[in-house]
Amino acid sequence: MKLAALIQQQQSTVGTYSITAIIDSALSIGAGGSSGSLSDKPIVRNAVGNLIIPGSHLKGRLRHECEKIARGLGWCVSRSPNPRNMVGDYTVPNKTELSKHCIISSIFGDASQSSCLLVDDLVCKISSKDLPTEVLRPGVTINRRRRTAEDKKLFYLETSPPNTQLRFTGSIHLIDPPSYATALICAGLRHINALGGSKSAGLGWLNWELEEIPPISPEAWVSLGGAKS
Repeated sequence: MKLAALIQQQQSTVGTYSITAIIDSALSIGAGGSSGSLSDKPIVRNAVGNLIIPGSHLKGRLRHECEKIARGLGWCVSRSPNPRNMVGDYTVPNKTELSKHCIISSIFGDASQSSCLLVDDLVCKISSKDLPTEVLRPGVTINRRRRTAEDKKLFYLETSPPNTQLRFTGSIHLIDPPSYATALICAGLRHINALGGSKSAGLGWLNWELEEIPPISPEAWVSLGGAKS
């Protein structure tokens, strides 16, 4: 049974939108503990061997970007991950009374509230048979004090094929979201310019296709910008 169908059985309002990440360079999201590779950090794949961007990885990065945007707009954001710091009295858009959950926790959840946002893995539909079996990128550990390479610290990263514009597609699901959620999530996605490891070395840079996300009303943008100091 599909996740969206299961949610709909609970009589909740669900919005499901397809999103696509187009990788401009090479992607390196490691799968810890993976075997069968010559690399020290193999790239993560699903059960049938397709390259993926894990939904948990994307959701965590998206929350971080949304927190930065909310703070920049003047909203008070809870101090995660300590549960004691995540419940209090917060102002949120379109509500006159104080809320126990901040603008971010209302979307992404916290220790006492479930998230209204679910993120699927983004999957590259190209079969593993049509991609190089293993793309390795060498690296070396740098000693920050001596500013030289460490002895016997050569390592290899497995990446996706570089400069191939691979498309990773998945869906996000919003369950009874607050009115400002879509606007904030869309802005957060636009702020994500790279995913995975070694971003400073040029890996993981990407752009987004978000055509399925519906047009956001001017009222939603206005409510996001209306934080009270």
